[in-house]
Amino acid sequence: MNKIPVQIFADAQAAAAQLATETAELIRHNDSSAKATVLGLATGASPILFYQELIRLHNEQGLTFANVITFNLDEYAGLPPEHPESYWSFMHNNLFDHIDIKPENIHLPSGTVADADIPAHCKQYEQAILNAGGIDQQILGIGRTGHIGFNEPGSQKNSRTRAIQLNRITREDAAPAFGGINQVPTAAITMGCGTILAARRIVLMAWGTGKAPILKEAIQGPLNDEVSASFLQEHTDAVCYLDQEAASML
Repeated sequence: MNKIPVQIFADAQAAAAQLATETAELIRHNDSSAKATVLGLATGASPILFYQELIRLHNEQGLTFANVITFNLDEYAGLPPEHPESYWSFMHNNLFDHIDIKPENIHLPSGTVADADIPAHCKQYEQAILNAGGIDQQILGIGRTGHIGFNEPGSQKNSRTRAIQLNRITREDAAPAFGGINQVPTAAITMGCGTILAARRIVLMAWGTGKAPILKEAIQGPLNDEVSASFLQEHTDAVCYLDQEAASML
């Protein structure tokens, strides 16, 4: 019944370790051919263990990120990089500050670009991905609305990087970190579904029973724009890495 391949792990740590091992193999393979590795990265709770494993491989096994280029999925509108809840801060605190990636190879949408300049900024972000050769491996989480990136219900399969209004459920989930929903930004800039689907490989990670209902919809339900994660059903190399709790309704 699964329309997206699923791998179920004993726990999130085991899944993160497996994905980190695969990512290290990709980086080393590309390094051996003097080829850059382009990673699409996500924020939120789901990828933290994965980032910790990458840091461990860097520290203990000498995995280098000197030839890795990264593109993050999204950023909150209105937050400067130094804001503690910005995704720029998240990525530096949880990964970039602990590895040898070059600062010029790190890409995130800007949360402070003027409204009038957002369309041009989004086009530049798309072009930067193309200039890098496209994304080799895209990491995703999934929100309770079924969003990948911030592609909330109604996002089209061919959508590209753009500004988007955030669903109230999404903002409610972020409220504790911001000290209340009134402090949560109402908009974001996000890679579009089409941007994400252009990645050569996609890995969606999810942990815990709270994600089980929406995962059942995304993995076994119809392909539809109310659950943007369902678009992964049509990707030729997409997989869901789940712990037993997240997979409990499949």
